[in-house]
Amino acid sequence: MTREEKLTVIEDLTAQLAESGIIYLADISGLDAQTTSNLRRACFKANIKLAVVKNTLLAKAMEASDKDFGDLPSTLKGNTSLMLSETGNAPAKLIKDFRKKSNKPLLKGAFIEEAIFIGDEQLETLVAIKSKEEVIGDIIGLLQSPAKNVISGLKSGGGKLAGILKTLSEKES
Repeated sequence: MTREEKLTVIEDLTAQLAESGIIYLADISGLDAQTTSNLRRACFKANIKLAVVKNTLLAKAMEASDKDFGDLPSTLKGNTSLMLSETGNAPAKLIKDFRKKSNKPLLKGAFIEEAIFIGDEQLETLVAIKSKEEVIGDIIGLLQSPAKNVISGLKSGGGKLAGILKTLSEKES
């Protein structure tokens, strides 16, 4: 690879890192062709971009990035695959599910909205992270709960103020 080609790869990686708030580093070495193809297919279906990268070029892209990757570059040893996603826990769920049939991929580390996770033992923590959509859904559910109580109180109280107040006070207990 020529110096110009390396610079182009570093620039491309730097742009990808800048665009994504969800970055996973994994080790997929040792997977046979069929298993690797299955992993790539699963990544495509889950809207996860998977790319095998050269550690030195990714390290330079991380240095050139505006993001603080902390100790994440220290994981750049051996085979490294870059997984980029829009959902924080999607790559972790995919890795966990894929490992039901294989002992790989191994999680090297992750960068999720400025939080850094290092090591395969962080996989369960990353699986449990809720996406923005899940958090918004939880908040909407919590906000709807009091409104449902008022509506059910109105219905069960027969429309009379005393009945409504009695029903709502019973629901608080």
